[in-house]
Amino acid sequence: MRTYLVTGGAGFIGSNYIHYMFKKYDKDIRIINVDKLTYAGNLENLKDLEDRDNYSFVKADICDKEAIMKIFEENDIDRVVHFAAESHVDRSIKNPEVFVQTNVLGTAVMLNCAKAAWELPDGTFKEDKKFLHVSTDEVYGSLPDDDSAFFYETTPYDPHSPYSASKASSDMLVKSYMDTYKFPANITNCSNNYGPYQFPEKLIPLIINNALNGKKLPVYGDGKNVRDWLFVEDHAKAIDMVQEQGKLFETYNIGGHNEKQNIEIIHIILNTLQEMLPDGDKRKEYINESLITYVEDRKGHDRRYAIAPDKIKEAIGWYPETMFKEGIKKTIAWFFEHEEWMKNVTSGDYQKYYEDMYKDR
Repeated sequence: MRTYLVTGGAGFIGSNYIHYMFKKYDKDIRIINVDKLTYAGNLENLKDLEDRDNYSFVKADICDKEAIMKIFEENDIDRVVHFAAESHVDRSIKNPEVFVQTNVLGTAVMLNCAKAAWELPDGTFKEDKKFLHVSTDEVYGSLPDDDSAFFYETTPYDPHSPYSASKASSDMLVKSYMDTYKFPANITNCSNNYGPYQFPEKLIPLIINNALNGKKLPVYGDGKNVRDWLFVEDHAKAIDMVQEQGKLFETYNIGGHNEKQNIEIIHIILNTLQEMLPDGDKRKEYINESLITYVEDRKGHDRRYAIAPDKIKEAIGWYPETMFKEGIKKTIAWFFEHEEWMKNVTSGDYQKYYEDMYKDR
């Protein structure tokens, strides 16, 4: 049985990845989920897995070398999938030190602990051990308003926010370990994810939640900033395929082929909510464009991101399967079915779940 160490597994992408992996492999794998449980880490995302014999949770900070080393010493880890990171640009502008601490130092700790556990006396590494570092397209900077320009794996890094700078730094650390030690790793750089379990500070769940509650829908600047949207389950599939089929030491860009302006996303959400809410639902009366409110633009706001996932398609056969029209309906349907989850997250009550579930463990 192969053992996976997943960092940040209680977060949005990490929890979706864990669900995907158990859905695909069921009892053929074991997953150890390590998460510090900051504001974006929510164990309710994984409560349906708690009784599995091949799943375990460890509350730990990836910057805590002793805690991480203990996990490696007590378990024969075959795969590391490193999601854990501070990831919200606005928060990085207000408190950049936290992002450097978690994203850079935390990655260094993970690399050093894996290296110590996997390295043989001759400097080579144990067979079939792999480390996958999950990163972002934001490390590449901003593209011009030209739909013929894309990010490729060869695009020079040009980060513009403390968040993207910290992720670029962590990418470079992983690259240095691959080059210096021939450390068995890959890097993936993904576009904007959306889907179930996403914390409502991000654009799509924020707009869905605010619209359903008749609150203003904040739009930075002119709303014409472009992002490439990737359904989170497609991303989970890509990560698994890179782990199993990707060539060591390579970087793979994972994009959704769903480029849209932010204001366009908001209009689509409003229209889809009107379409999906049942007749007679009072919320249909106030869900309209009057909720849109333009606010001062974010500092250093990149204008356009767009990934060309050509390499990953040609090398391992992955491509984004979920078009935005389909993915946004799946996402909204999930939020309809999990209103209590959203209520707990927005009120802060989700933090009580860990206290209730794990206080005696």
